[in-house]
Amino acid sequence: MALDSARLKAYLRLIPILFVCYIIAYIDRNNVAIAKLTMEEDMPAFDAAVFGFGGGIFFLGYFLLEIPGSLIVERWSARKWICRIMVTWGIMAAMTAFVTTPMQFYQVRFFLGVAEAGFFPGVIVYLSHWFTQKDRARAISYFLIASPVAMIIGPWVSQWFIDIGRTVIVNGETISYPLVLGLKGWQWIYIIWGIPAVLFGIYVLFGLTDRPSQASWLTSQERDALESELAREKELHLKKGHMSVLQALSSPKVLLLSAAYFGIVTANYGIELFLPSVFKEWYPELGPSKIAQLVMIPSLLVIPGQLFIGWSSDRFQERRWHSVVPVIIGAIFLVLATQTRGSLWATILCFTVAAAGMKSYMPAFWALPSLFLTASAAAGSVGMINSVGNLGGFLGPFVMGKVQQTLSSYHYGLLFLAITSTLSALLISMLPFRRAGALDDQD
Repeated sequence: MALDSARLKAYLRLIPILFVCYIIAYIDRNNVAIAKLTMEEDMPAFDAAVFGFGGGIFFLGYFLLEIPGSLIVERWSARKWICRIMVTWGIMAAMTAFVTTPMQFYQVRFFLGVAEAGFFPGVIVYLSHWFTQKDRARAISYFLIASPVAMIIGPWVSQWFIDIGRTVIVNGETISYPLVLGLKGWQWIYIIWGIPAVLFGIYVLFGLTDRPSQASWLTSQERDALESELAREKELHLKKGHMSVLQALSSPKVLLLSAAYFGIVTANYGIELFLPSVFKEWYPELGPSKIAQLVMIPSLLVIPGQLFIGWSSDRFQERRWHSVVPVIIGAIFLVLATQTRGSLWATILCFTVAAAGMKSYMPAFWALPSLFLTASAAAGSVGMINSVGNLGGFLGPFVMGKVQQTLSSYHYGLLFLAITSTLSALLISMLPFRRAGALDDQD
């Protein structure tokens, strides 16, 4: 009874805070996709290749501190580290509003990645301090649905700012929107999303609790019950044999998961950072505000998809195929999307199912490392998987931008993304099994 009560309180206390943090992070990372629609009007040098490289270079900076960041959460303090991350990324996100050259854009995006590094794997490690393997995929799924929610909230809010300082034609009538404080709409998009990161980062210091033993909002019985359950699970892992951080990082399973995540992230960020531009190319009659509204739609199916996969994966204690099947479905519909140009609602349908597939796998996927690794080793491996994988966040946008610049079309770029995600699904399917939900101990 005390354990069930502690689990419920942990869900209600911690997940909402982490949820909001990830919404802000995801919007600050990806709002360049919407800002690009009018940013390139003011700065002609900012073509698709510039945005592709700038959008992707974020992940090169992100790569540098991922493993150290996740280890800091394991060995020091999640709330202090997340506070540091959010304050610095909020500042860097807002500074994007004032770039005037491609080089400045690259620099700000790179340091935004450095600032945010460690947040995502740190949260995954932090959740392992509070939730046992039985509940972890569901807890991760609750956290991860922040990304599709962000892909809805971000464009919805940004559409109200995108036309500031522009002259547009609406129903044959010319409307001029004045500047606000001398700034255009794309600049305000960066600023209005940078400020919440700083403010909420400070709040995290007081809202999060690092470990159950420090939780004043749990009764002594609840603390003891939760800590005992977590300790029991940790002891079971230790009996299987201790694996050091270095051993974990060189484990074939960790390397395989890193490569698999690389391919999926390549596809995800190639789509996310260029979907508004795809709509603009395929349907030039649509204005920036309308496009911002349409790109919210694909995320609507991601939310129930992630919740279902998280629930089903925990229900059947199975991780591998709950990761593989959604990605394959996403890749199929991404290929179909390339054939829908000229049919707006067919385009939306295909991108919606593709997005759902390429996001829904995540709760099951991120529950995999803790199946075969102990605390510090799992922390290091999660950092490595995320950092190596997120280099795909550079490759996807870079290829999309280069392909569009070279061929004046996004068609082959989208096919490339479908191929990388399919290869990722095949890699995950190669994970060895001992029983449902568990990986073979043999490397």
